[in-house]
Amino acid sequence: MRSFKFLSPFIVFLFAWIAFTEKGWLTYLPAIYAFLFIPIIELLLKGDDKNLSAAEEEMAKADKTYDYILYAIVPLQYIFLFIFLHSLNDPTLTGNEIAGRIISMGLMCGVFGINVAHELGHRVDRFEQFLAKALLLSSQYMHFFIEHNKGHHKNVGTPEDPSSARLNESIFLFYPRTLVYSYISAWEIANKEMKKKGLSIYSWRNEMLQVQLIQLIFLSVIFWLGGISILLCYLAAAFIGILLLECVNYIEHYGLSRKKTNSGGYERAMPEHSWNSNHPIGRLMLFELSRHSDHHYLASRKYQILRHHEKSPQMPTGYPGMMLLAHIPPVWFRIMRRQMKKFEVES
Repeated sequence: MRSFKFLSPFIVFLFAWIAFTEKGWLTYLPAIYAFLFIPIIELLLKGDDKNLSAAEEEMAKADKTYDYILYAIVPLQYIFLFIFLHSLNDPTLTGNEIAGRIISMGLMCGVFGINVAHELGHRVDRFEQFLAKALLLSSQYMHFFIEHNKGHHKNVGTPEDPSSARLNESIFLFYPRTLVYSYISAWEIANKEMKKKGLSIYSWRNEMLQVQLIQLIFLSVIFWLGGISILLCYLAAAFIGILLLECVNYIEHYGLSRKKTNSGGYERAMPEHSWNSNHPIGRLMLFELSRHSDHHYLASRKYQILRHHEKSPQMPTGYPGMMLLAHIPPVWFRIMRRQMKKFEVES
């Protein structure tokens, strides 16, 4: 029965259905749930730092229900993307209602299109990796699969990682830096792999060339079926999803750095190199992403068995609340200075 608690994020699909079929303030319902209801509740709830016992962990690891829940999200994501695009054909929609539906779809692109893809993208099974790429396609962020696995996890907490926020770097400076340099990093990784194989970087086997072509075809289909206005609305939703992902990156590693070793490299990524949150609703909504310290310590560990580490620095509230605070830099810097001092974090 433990696995069924991870069905709770599916409430976002219910709220999205309402947003895409109703009008007025209801078009913003998923965003209201994610960034008003959850942050308020998590201010009242304490984090749960309990870990599964060894026996419970083995049972959870062997329970395929956790995987089936993730698999089910892939077709649902595309079904709701179609519903979203089709709903925009209503000529009676106001600009405010269109904006509400775009924001709602953008939330789904971030929570399901990229976040669930992140979990599946760390699997070694080819089918699960295919599902990860399919979800990333829905958000037009397929290069994340390359850069995150082969770049971010290698370089996290170092100046070489565009997805690690520097100390005193505002999120508004972080956004353009990470968006541009993560994309460039993905090309560099893909090109290096081609050279290692003795192939031209222009080979059809270059993964970055493949994802550009796939995404272009996807956009062309949307344009062909819906026209330029529908395409622009979709791109706006996808961009919101991308910003949500990068905001999560910002809060996960803000101000944390790994020390250089005598050999010139960096110390291993440890639990203390990622901000952690044990607040229960945010953990469920994001499929335990907020137990990020353990994820970077052992990226192959599945979401249902991620652990709390005593040495990991803790956020004062859950991810949704911290994402809101990140967009108020003076408040964010003050709170994070206090947290870094509390957990004796060195940057």
